[in-house]
Amino acid sequence: MRILVTGSNGFIGGRVAADAVERGWEVVGLGRAARPTTPVSDYVQHDLRLPLHSRTIPGSVDAVVHCAALAAPWAPPRAFVAANVEGTRSVVRWAMEHGGAPHLAYVSSSSVHYRDRDQLDLTESSPIPPDAEQINVYARTKRIGERIVERYPGSWTVLRPRAVFGPGDTSLLPRIADAARKGVLPVLEPADGPRVRCDVAYVDTIAHYLTQAVEVGASGAYVLTNAEPVELYPFLLGLLEQLGIRPRARRVPVGLATALAGTAERVSATLLGYREPPVTRFGVSVLARSKTFDVTRTLDDLGQPWVNLDEGVRRLVAAHG
Repeated sequence: MRILVTGSNGFIGGRVAADAVERGWEVVGLGRAARPTTPVSDYVQHDLRLPLHSRTIPGSVDAVVHCAALAAPWAPPRAFVAANVEGTRSVVRWAMEHGGAPHLAYVSSSSVHYRDRDQLDLTESSPIPPDAEQINVYARTKRIGERIVERYPGSWTVLRPRAVFGPGDTSLLPRIADAARKGVLPVLEPADGPRVRCDVAYVDTIAHYLTQAVEVGASGAYVLTNAEPVELYPFLLGLLEQLGIRPRARRVPVGLATALAGTAERVSATLLGYREPPVTRFGVSVLARSKTFDVTRTLDDLGQPWVNLDEGVRRLVAAHG
């Protein structure tokens, strides 16, 4: 098996490349950096905001795992479009015209399902908000990317990871940890109300699911979690303490947090050139709204999580010394 992994130096892409190598596959990595950071067979330096040509990647491949993306809670909308829409279109076009029609596995996001309310036991077939109602620009561009992949004439899989954590994460946990250190991590659930429940996923579980989808030729959409829903705040605050961070969390009304985040976003967009604000409405929603998934389809077709949640936490803590 010879596969192309885009974003092979990234958080998820790097683990996908490593997992594929462990399976004995030949891996062609693609990234913007001059050199690979994972032990791939071949490496191509390329920015997917530019077209891929026949000479860019030598030879054909059996599968493409498209991990490259701009994954962030906040950035200029044009940056999300360039990376997540045009970048995906470039990969699909290359696969059609030069890649030998390989199987295409597209790393999307479970956020395409999100609304600003509690959502429990969602599945791949749950209604997805229209583009204008997507929870943020990132989710909207990932959904547009899904539709580009769905028009690919070869076989394809859309995979929607949920809240991925682990060593090397630059998006999720670092922001939460920074807020905890500064004493501005909000607790956005009422003291006497229902607990916020959520699904999370350890990065090696996600990587294994992605390569397994290629292995079995999985078709259609899959949500990827560790299949172990947790109460958000006990899990999160306990994890931070194990990492040596003593959280100074403050209980904040959801309405107030949402209003403050909206103001911060407007200031960023109009006055600060889209510099990331200290809080976003998406961030408030993540901490205030329950999000769980029924991943029966994933478990049936792709198997059990490769690394359970307790082991994932142990590995993360060990990696932080």
